[in-house]
Amino acid sequence: MSQEIFASSVFFRLAIGGDDLGAFHTCSGLGAQVEVEQFTEGGNNGFTWQLPTRITWSNITLTRPVTSDTTKISRWLNEIIRRVERKNGEIVALKPDRTPLARWQVLGIIPVSWQGPSFDPATAQAAVETLEIAHEGLRAV
Repeated sequence: MSQEIFASSVFFRLAIGGDDLGAFHTCSGLGAQVEVEQFTEGGNNGFTWQLPTRITWSNITLTRPVTSDTTKISRWLNEIIRRVERKNGEIVALKPDRTPLARWQVLGIIPVSWQGPSFDPATAQAAVETLEIAHEGLRAV
C-alpha cells in the first residue's frame, strides 16, 4: 500500500514569458468548462448524443502579501500598457520547502486586473495584492 504525503501549506510561483513574477499564497481558477451540444438521432429514443463543442477557460486569480516582487507585477503591467502581447507562462505549486509539487503551462496570458494593497495602520491585516489573468489554455507539465 502506497502512502501519499499531502502538503499542509502550498505556495505558487508564477512566471510569464520567462520572467519570474514571484511566489503567491493563493491560486484559484485553474479550471475549464466544456460546452456540450445535444444531438438527437432519429429512431433512437434511448438517449441523446452529448457532443463537445468549445472549451472556456476560467480566469486565474493569485494573491499574496506585498513583497519586493510586487514591483515585478508593475513592470509587467507597464509592458502590457505599451504593447499588448499574449505570452505563455507557468504556474508551479511549491511545497513549504519550495520543491515543486505540480506544474501547469498557461498559454496566451493577458492581465485582467490587479488590485494593489490597502495600507491601514488601524488593522492588523497584512497588505495584500491580487492579480487576475485570462488565458487561452492550460497544460499539465
